[in-house]
Amino acid sequence: MSTRYYILVAVFFALVAGVAWPLGRFMARVFAGTNTLTRKMGWPIERALYRLAGVDTNREHTWKGYALAVLGFSLLTQLVTYAMLRLQGSLPLNPSKMGEVAPWLSFNTAVSFSTNTNWQSYGGETTMSYLSQAVALTSHNFFSAGVGIAVAIALIRGIARHDTDKIGNFWVDLVRVHLYVLLPLCLVYALFLVSQGVIQNFMPPTTWATLDGGTQTLVQGPVASQEAIKMLGTNGGGYFNANSAHPFENPTPLANLVQMLSIFAIGGALCVTLGEMLGNRRHGWAVFMTMTLIAVAAMFVIGHFESAGNPLLSPLGVDQTATLLQPGGNMEGKEVRFGVPDSSVFTVVTTDASCGAVNGMHDSLMPLGGLIPLLNMQLGELVFGGVGSGMYGMLIYVILAIFLSGLMIGRTPEYLGKKIDSRDVRFASFYILITAVLILGMTSLGLMTDAGRAGILNTGAEIAGAPWKPHPHGFSEVFYAFTSAAANNGSAFAGLTAYSADHPVFYSLTLAVSMLLGRFLPIVAVLALAGNMARKKRVPPGPSSFPVGGGLFVALLAGTILLVGALTFFPMLSFGPIVEHFQLAAAAAH
Repeated sequence: MSTRYYILVAVFFALVAGVAWPLGRFMARVFAGTNTLTRKMGWPIERALYRLAGVDTNREHTWKGYALAVLGFSLLTQLVTYAMLRLQGSLPLNPSKMGEVAPWLSFNTAVSFSTNTNWQSYGGETTMSYLSQAVALTSHNFFSAGVGIAVAIALIRGIARHDTDKIGNFWVDLVRVHLYVLLPLCLVYALFLVSQGVIQNFMPPTTWATLDGGTQTLVQGPVASQEAIKMLGTNGGGYFNANSAHPFENPTPLANLVQMLSIFAIGGALCVTLGEMLGNRRHGWAVFMTMTLIAVAAMFVIGHFESAGNPLLSPLGVDQTATLLQPGGNMEGKEVRFGVPDSSVFTVVTTDASCGAVNGMHDSLMPLGGLIPLLNMQLGELVFGGVGSGMYGMLIYVILAIFLSGLMIGRTPEYLGKKIDSRDVRFASFYILITAVLILGMTSLGLMTDAGRAGILNTGAEIAGAPWKPHPHGFSEVFYAFTSAAANNGSAFAGLTAYSADHPVFYSLTLAVSMLLGRFLPIVAVLALAGNMARKKRVPPGPSSFPVGGGLFVALLAGTILLVGALTFFPMLSFGPIVEHFQLAAAAAH
């Protein structure tokens, strides 16, 4: 790896920490209702919204009430988006005269955006009108991000409180996260993106003459406004099919760095918010350091294999060394203006977080380079993670790690003065198992059925009369698709044809089911855990209280995360990227 790669990683995490500190403290005050500036400036708007919606701000929810509000709000917004896509041809702001979106594709897209997955089985510029992009999809980018943050705050609030069954008011949390956090940040961010060259207009497609005498039609539209919340809200759905590799979405190296920073910004800030709300800043920073260590390790692994290049090309005399005249390494599927360093770091960031935006083709990564985004998602995307979902996913592992530490010393485990009981462990186990069951079960279904196998392009050579057997990379494409859906990421090994006229139902339905269950069943488990923690009494620290603010806690938490992920998914990873790596090495040796 180049010196520039090390510098990029160091600068990037220094910026993440620098943003997390003030933003996290601000968010803690916002959700506590104690921030003076926002109360003075935003309270009239906030009060008007509550009156319009009939919300009683003095009435808090139990965990069941909070969960019903989350599910009801998500279902309603999903139905509105589905209707807008189906009626697209009859709605305004459609200069390209695009027709209605097909039923199954509309269903899959509405589910995708309501679950913060933003899986796209379509090209945005060729399928969606300006109204669909700017209203139906962008509004979901805000709503799904707001829901995730609200659930994380409810869990933190449940841990902080005691002797109560109330964990907050969902509608108050939702309004505050939009009014004071997401909207102001996105307004400033969108203006920055415009200054870098990201377009923001409602002009119709324009045809230009090319240098070789031909013509090219350039689609335009309200891109910057969608790009801002796409990154800050860890949504990832691209306005254009090329996503953040497209120069209208990601035009400059500075824009690329800020986009990566914005993906981790709120997730990192929530670690500080955790410490502030629990009155234990060291604990918040310990969680931050755990996330950082796992992310840095992933960046070094993918950077090594992508910088080394393709071993099949070296015997042919291809120079893959980085010089002043060439980027070096495995450049297949990467933008020359980003190269291996920026593309590799972006890949880790977008799959550590529940984002899914891409500035290079993940399908073109080297086998063990491609293993990294797969494993990032399979660990639960809790390394900074999706806005909110990363934090509550990490707290699930905190509960599990402390429970394991209690077993080691033979005492009832305690977390910040609260005993960890069997209900807490059951909720945490359910959270972890539901994603694993969805990923492994749906992948098996995709490989067992004709409709699932029909979308695989990398099937390898077939022998007459022999059982159907995919190439390891074809296996990885299906595995990646269902991992991405269940983990609510949205990126893809794009060699898989997930939607076609011949097979419109299979992947549209199975991926949608994976996205819905992978989003909302864990949320219900998290809120049930929040309710159980809020009811407990707080006890003075004792010999079974595990210190949650030092290096030992960081090591225990990181080890628990990696151990659970390795035990759950390593056998399936062996069938895909690991065996493909050894096949590639063997082919290069011959």
